[in-house]
Amino acid sequence: VQLQASGGGLVQTGGSLTLTCDVSGFDPDYDPIGWFRQAPGMEREGLACISSRFDGGTFYALFVKGRFTISRDNAKNTVYLQLNNVKSEDAAIYYCARVRSYGPDSHNWVFKSWGQGTLVTVSS
Repeated sequence: VQLQASGGGLVQTGGSLTLTCDVSGFDPDYDPIGWFRQAPGMEREGLACISSRFDGGTFYALFVKGRFTISRDNAKNTVYLQLNNVKSEDAAIYYCARVRSYGPDSHNWVFKSWGQGTLVTVSS
């Protein structure tokens, strides 16, 4: 089972960035996939989840709703996270993960496996 996040880099405040999660080793059609981030010294923050391809429902943490968009390309086994209007506090390592449980409240999300993250750095 592999989830490889990529696409991080340096972005200016107010700018945009698209992160990519390549999935292998399991069928993402049936599993919800999510993104979380972790900054140094900070707790992990769930950002967005997208349910199976048969449902396609999306859920967002309140603090990113309207700025981040999660989507999936089922043919490519890929999940994306679009970051718009980036803020300084968005700087962190971003991870994609298989989701054990999800719903409207991001505090209750449970991530069960993830790979290496991708670093997002924000400049003013």
